[in-house]
Amino acid sequence: MEILDGKLLSCKIKDEVKAGSDSYHVTPILAVITIGDDEASKVYVENKRKACEYVGMSMMHFDYADCVKEKVVIKKIRELNKEKTVNGIILQLPLPDGFDEKKIINEISPEKDVDGLTDTSQGRLLMGESGFVPCTPMGIIEIFDYYKINLEGKHVVVVGRSNLVGKPIMIECLKRNATCTICHSKTKDLAHYTKDADVLIVATGHKYLIDKTMVKKGVVIIDVGITRIEKKIYGDVNPDVESVASYVTPVPGGVGPMTVAMLLKNTLIAYKNQNDPQ
Repeated sequence: MEILDGKLLSCKIKDEVKAGSDSYHVTPILAVITIGDDEASKVYVENKRKACEYVGMSMMHFDYADCVKEKVVIKKIRELNKEKTVNGIILQLPLPDGFDEKKIINEISPEKDVDGLTDTSQGRLLMGESGFVPCTPMGIIEIFDYYKINLEGKHVVVVGRSNLVGKPIMIECLKRNATCTICHSKTKDLAHYTKDADVLIVATGHKYLIDKTMVKKGVVIIDVGITRIEKKIYGDVNPDVESVASYVTPVPGGVGPMTVAMLLKNTLIAYKNQNDPQ
């Protein structure tokens, strides 16, 4: 069994982004918008800030209290869309109750939508057109490429159907000629599907949803889920799968670091597209 080390790979990608950023005379800028006081979001934003500093990007942070009016946030996004020095814009999720996540995200210009979450970006992804892919699925594909895991003809089972991970990773795997099955909370007899997976991607946020009795020998497992219990982090997959799997991503240290690295990569791509259009 081999560990798919996302932390190591993310460092390699950040170094590549740093080299790309250094080749420009103007610093790429990422704008991050937060609403409310979510503790996990604070950690994620700080990680993004440190990563931006490392690769030579600037991060602008617009932090709003949960009492802010939705129209104030939308006005700020529209201003950032027009600001030529700002290359990427993201809305940190989740939002507090009462905010229309879809409405706010769709105010972001598709050319600056480095999280790949606007309807335009998702539509381009579905139609196979050029655009931004959400960062977590993009990071998973980078892991497959780096470790030379060929998806062609393989049965990929995805557990979780979110727009952030489940749906876009299914589309990306289809592009690689995999046969895909997507499962979710209403799927009956989940183990029936997971036992047939050559590649299993789990993104639910339910601690140890999958164990070794639910997978076949030699399976490749990508564990996207994160559950925090008393300051300890758990994945969706029980560590006992290591006795049967051929490859496993650890939690932490697997997909998480890759998500941040892909955000930086998308921001650099946005900068290039905005300043050196082909």
